[in-house]
Amino acid sequence: MRARFVFVAAVAALLVVPGAAGAQGRAVPTPASVIGFEPGTDRKLPEWRQVVSYFQALDAASPRIELHTLGKTTLGRPFIAAFIGDPATLANLGKVRDAARRLADPRLTTDAERAALERDSKVVVLVTSSIHSTEVGGILTPLNLAYRLVAGEDEEARSIRRNTLTILVPSLNPDGVDIVGDWYRSSLGTAWEGSAPPTLYHYYTGHDNNRDWYAFTQAETRMVVDSLYAPYHPQIVNDIHQQGSNGSRIFIPPYMDPVEPNIDPILMAGVAQMGKSMTWRMTAQGLTGIANNTSYDAWTPARAYQHYHGAIRILTETASAQLASPIRVSYDSLRPGYNVDPKVTGVDFLTKWNGGPWGIGDIVRYQTAASWALLAQAADDRALWLSSYSQVQRNAVAGRRAPGRSDWPTSIVIPAQPARDTAVNAALRILQRGQVEVRQATSAFTANGRAFPAGSYVIHTAQPYGSFAKALLEPQHYPNLHEYPGGPPKRPYDVTAHTLPLLYGFDVAMIPDSATVATTALAPVPATRWVASGLSDARARRIAIFKNAAASMDEGWTRWVFDQYRIPFTLVTARDLRAGNLASRFDAIIIPDQNARLIARGPAGTLPDSLKGGLGDAGAAALGAFVDAGGTVLAFNDASDYAIEALQLPVTNVLAGVRPTEFYAPGSLISVQFDRASPLAAGLTSPSSVVWFEDSPTFDVTDPTRATVVARYPASGDPLASGWLLGAQRLAGKAALVDVKRGNGHVILFGFRPQYRAQSMATFPIIWNALKISRPAM
Repeated sequence: MRARFVFVAAVAALLVVPGAAGAQGRAVPTPASVIGFEPGTDRKLPEWRQVVSYFQALDAASPRIELHTLGKTTLGRPFIAAFIGDPATLANLGKVRDAARRLADPRLTTDAERAALERDSKVVVLVTSSIHSTEVGGILTPLNLAYRLVAGEDEEARSIRRNTLTILVPSLNPDGVDIVGDWYRSSLGTAWEGSAPPTLYHYYTGHDNNRDWYAFTQAETRMVVDSLYAPYHPQIVNDIHQQGSNGSRIFIPPYMDPVEPNIDPILMAGVAQMGKSMTWRMTAQGLTGIANNTSYDAWTPARAYQHYHGAIRILTETASAQLASPIRVSYDSLRPGYNVDPKVTGVDFLTKWNGGPWGIGDIVRYQTAASWALLAQAADDRALWLSSYSQVQRNAVAGRRAPGRSDWPTSIVIPAQPARDTAVNAALRILQRGQVEVRQATSAFTANGRAFPAGSYVIHTAQPYGSFAKALLEPQHYPNLHEYPGGPPKRPYDVTAHTLPLLYGFDVAMIPDSATVATTALAPVPATRWVASGLSDARARRIAIFKNAAASMDEGWTRWVFDQYRIPFTLVTARDLRAGNLASRFDAIIIPDQNARLIARGPAGTLPDSLKGGLGDAGAAALGAFVDAGGTVLAFNDASDYAIEALQLPVTNVLAGVRPTEFYAPGSLISVQFDRASPLAAGLTSPSSVVWFEDSPTFDVTDPTRATVVARYPASGDPLASGWLLGAQRLAGKAALVDVKRGNGHVILFGFRPQYRAQSMATFPIIWNALKISRPAM
């Protein structure tokens, strides 16, 4: 207890600012004076209203901070951002925005004007935190940073205010602050203290809320992009996260390979420079266990919107405790990651941490030190960061004339295709929200030997954010990386494909050379209303979605898709399904993607009795009776393994037990062949038949009199459409979608995620068709 007290006191000491007062002499409140405890105190977490109150108190006390409410979260909480800088800077935010806009688009300035902007402008630094709400240091560290930035009178604090505009978002997920905090406070003193809550900490997406930075499906993502990225064009972004407990104490970039090829190399050099500068400073301060070049890559725009918009993204990942409860980590329990072993020093891991107690105070101390090091470096090298940003944007508007881009297409065309209007509309809205300039052809034209109708959409790659468009509209070719020669594949941090035409289902053409085409700028595109015929705004079908006490992100995404299509549904728990009599209540039951063991047994670990248990034998029997009575079960991705075993279906998963060295597809788009005679394949309009394959099952049918293959992988050739696939031969001729008849009902086995992160719109119709299977007359 004494060590813990001393440590919290050390955190508090970082915040001591003698005589701290606003520029007008009013005392600046400390975090503890508003939330009731020092940030970093064991077993203490604030409520979101307390966080908001603290920033409101700072705003009231000092002209060095201006608090903005960007809107409401998914569950209706205020979403805030604090603008911090010199009073003169905050009084002239319009000037800051104009300078940032002109730096972002070199077509708007002369060389002399651009040089003046680089010399005189503020560096805009965006600090975001607490998107993943179980990473609870992220809601405390911003309180420390804000206080020191506003109240600090040392030269470094003054330099940061003088040279930067810091935009601090204390939480990218305010709803989750209370979801996790309420659960944690209720668990104190119990056997499950420090466990994750038994529900998603973002209402729809859970952890996947940080995978939404190109699809922009969630309200919180859209607010940040529309209100912060678009008008202020930050040059530096610090994204505060936490990682597991048994590795390094903190990760700071540079990132490990691979780097997505559309990212300007200047940005990756800037990431490396900033990350090593932070590492240097923190090491000099005596902080140990700092890792670079491990675990986290720079592949997908789903996590790194910044890298396609001129900014460096500095992700920090600090070791976790059990939420705000302390733990002890023995040295022997430390485990290696890619390139870094926490027991071995090297160029990417300079000093070892020898194990011992670890708690929320340690987390806050490391996070605060890292973010402050970033801010100080941004201020010290303000002009260099601005000139670097300016050069990235000059390269962007140069298109193929920029270094390394000679093989880029000059234009990308999305042909007018009325049958796919909803998919094209969704893609256009993504591109426009990402600040991509889209033009529309006023007459028919020919390019690269292909004719395009009037109304087609033209995107020139020589524009400020052409790399964002190119990254999203072309197939991905993920490199074939292994942990060592002949060893297992080197697992990517996330998925490997993000090709909008394949996900949403529309045609696109890359035009290598200039083409003559008359166009006009496309005005902002209004959203097309999403409609599932016979299901939207109708209650003809009684649909249930299974919600496990072991929270599933796929369940959340399923709810989001259904809500956007306005399809009524009922959430059912394991207890509901075990109770039986399902046919009297439902026509169809969806089991979202989840490990079969979790579905059968429920969450592991110590939990309240009310949360224990999965479907078990009673749930399996109830589902079987439901299908026999004419009901339909839809099993998504890994849930198919559960359905096969629990419902005794004549199907096997041919990939069960196959090692990654023999087959690997960690989030890719794979070509399939649909049986167009099947009613499940009705309404598929995509020009390419692909499915989202993410560590998915693949099927053989053992009794074709009871099971029909609706989609199978090609019998020969490489089925990879985008991403990464090892061992393609194991898919050859195998089934991806199977309709199994049992009793009077059906079980539809999806060997893929048909509603992957709400993006795989091309395969949504299969879900709608499965839900509309009619019960036979009894």
